[in-house]
Amino acid sequence: MKSQFLLDPAITFLNHGSFGACPKPIFEEFQRFQLELENEPVYFIQKKSAGYLKIAKERLAKYIGCIPTDFFFTPNPTIAINTIMRSLHLESGDEILSTNHEYGAMDRTWNFYCKKSGAKYIRQNISLPVVSKEQILEEFWSGYTSKTKIIFLNQISSCTALIFPVKEICDKARELGLITIIDGAHVPGQIDLDITELNPDFYTGTLHKWMLAPKGSSFLYVKQRFQEMLDPLIVGWGYESVSPGESQFLDYQEYQGTREISAFLCTPKVIDFLEENNWKTKAKECRQIVFDNYQRFCDLLHTQPICPITGEFLGQMASIPIKTASPVELKELLFNKYKIEIPVMPLNGNYFLRYSINAYNSQVDLDILFKAMQDIIETTDLIEL
Repeated sequence: MKSQFLLDPAITFLNHGSFGACPKPIFEEFQRFQLELENEPVYFIQKKSAGYLKIAKERLAKYIGCIPTDFFFTPNPTIAINTIMRSLHLESGDEILSTNHEYGAMDRTWNFYCKKSGAKYIRQNISLPVVSKEQILEEFWSGYTSKTKIIFLNQISSCTALIFPVKEICDKARELGLITIIDGAHVPGQIDLDITELNPDFYTGTLHKWMLAPKGSSFLYVKQRFQEMLDPLIVGWGYESVSPGESQFLDYQEYQGTREISAFLCTPKVIDFLEENNWKTKAKECRQIVFDNYQRFCDLLHTQPICPITGEFLGQMASIPIKTASPVELKELLFNKYKIEIPVMPLNGNYFLRYSINAYNSQVDLDILFKAMQDIIETTDLIEL
């Protein structure tokens, strides 16, 4: 599998979770669309791109469990969440209930809009180690008040790599009449996704992470009853269109002037690649490597796992608590000296060494990391035991 990817063979790449990695056949499809665009830009943009986009959306809709007219492509989840927030019309005193495990860019975005509106962003503490799903649910809902209007939650956390019980939270939120916004950036391609079953009001996920698409391919699903209220983040030709399509929602969101959409159009090739290479089996094998090594690294670093080592809480990533006063220096040392690409993630005053495992990885990669960490412990003071 490693030969199918464009990754530098000199680097032990254990950071798929940050930006993904694109296989050669998919990247070639990406370049093919770019060449077709440049061969006749006007004809491509005005005549062909809509048809290509329709095919891409139909394939993705089946993969993520919704219908094509209920979502649109975005470059990343940050743009998707900003699109939602712009249309929420928050008022002073309104509360957004979230967790203290959310992605930093999302925290910043909520803080920005809350400062504008006077609403409050509640980062409810989910304590570590997590011992059960019930613990997460109890701690999360203890932050609910009569002022809570919105639930915002990542399905898989970026820093701690934990799988959250999104289905249970969406179900209860619906009973309480709350709006649910789910950040599923790490979900598609890593664990099964069926948006219809989860039944959130809004859901964003990436294709360029675990689905292996070219960079800049994500989506935003919007439940039908919220589609008319969603203003476009970028106002363009689709607004009050002279030739409207079947959906004002899509007219507003999909027509943003000249932009590069080749990454979106690769979606059929992306899904073909996953199916042809039996990716569900490969993902299962990767999860097993994650499980088999987690306690081993915790023992080396004299820390404890932050959750039970099972598929209920972990996918193809694991975050190992690490005691260090120099996280940036440690990350740079791992890359510059040991040629290992791996993040040292900060969250709530703690640090985590997060490894990601995909089909191009093997046990050898984690053995390289283990040996490097042993050497750093023995020869530097960057890690406290």
